[in-house]
Amino acid sequence: MNKLNTDKTIADWFGERIDPGESRNVQLTVGESYSSMAVQIQIHIRRGPEDGPVVFVTAALHGDEINGCGAIRQLIQDDFTLQRGSLILVPVLNLPAFDRHSRYLPDRRDLNRSFPGTADGSLASRMAYRIFKEIVERSDYGIDLHTASIRRTNYPTVRGDLTNPEVRRIARAFGSEIIVNGKGPKNSFRREACRAGCPTIIMEGGEVWKVEPGIVETAVRGVKNVLRELEMADFPTEKPPYQITIEKSKWIRAEHGGFLHFHIKPGDIVEKGQPLTTNTTILGEEQSTLYAPFNGVVMGMTSLPSISPGEPICNLGKLPRKYKPDELKKLRSGEDGLEQQVLEELGSSVLVVDPPEDAGDS
Repeated sequence: MNKLNTDKTIADWFGERIDPGESRNVQLTVGESYSSMAVQIQIHIRRGPEDGPVVFVTAALHGDEINGCGAIRQLIQDDFTLQRGSLILVPVLNLPAFDRHSRYLPDRRDLNRSFPGTADGSLASRMAYRIFKEIVERSDYGIDLHTASIRRTNYPTVRGDLTNPEVRRIARAFGSEIIVNGKGPKNSFRREACRAGCPTIIMEGGEVWKVEPGIVETAVRGVKNVLRELEMADFPTEKPPYQITIEKSKWIRAEHGGFLHFHIKPGDIVEKGQPLTTNTTILGEEQSTLYAPFNGVVMGMTSLPSISPGEPICNLGKLPRKYKPDELKKLRSGEDGLEQQVLEELGSSVLVVDPPEDAGDS
């Protein structure tokens, strides 16, 4: 485990003294606008009365992914006290993109492919450098909240490099049904944070331009679970009926252009050979049906039924052999908690219909 940062990096934030047991809103200048105005991201810092880990929680690294903003705003407004350590809460990390309702910065670069950045590089690189130096390097752990990209939706999953013991620890503690193992793309926020000695995970969930109640509640619950695991706060631990680690996934792509009939929704457990979508013409004539190539879970899918050849339809996480779809469905059916709420909410974003009667195994 990396050395804890504690008081020496949190107590003095750009001249703002934050004593043990205090909370304070501060601002971090990360650049300038076209009008020469300072671009300042808003940060809430909460300190416990005792020394402990420093944890950052960020959202809107892509400016149109605002489910995490809703979750962090709720955490800020919740009346809870840290027992030890410090919490850095950043509802909007990429302010220029957020202001434009865009995934990308004004220079058309992806901030999440620009870390750790440089002091004299592009706009994205300079912003990444400031964020990395002032937030990541002050922290011992990180949680970054994301959604699916435009015209897609994701079932809540936690992602992280599980070869790192501390990443694995907080990923499991977060309490998501699905954990996806992987380092993340080159120069991504979480990958570079881990390289710098700050174990970091991300949560993917929901759609862009929305604050969805179930996704927000999932994120808030997960952050509190991690704070409990790190002995920073005395929250009750809340977890799903099971947790699955996904090592492999596959995007299922359209074979023809047309209009889709969905037979699955986000979060569904599917069996090999199960119909996923039927492609039809605009007039409803059936063209082809796509089938699950393995037992899996629908981690993400398009929410737009009109499709062209090669476009992604759904992202299937491959279930490890020890998990049987029927058994997992039974475990879910006995629950009436947050996971069931999320399944129902996300399912409302797509029209699901029964597969054709003659649709058999592929």
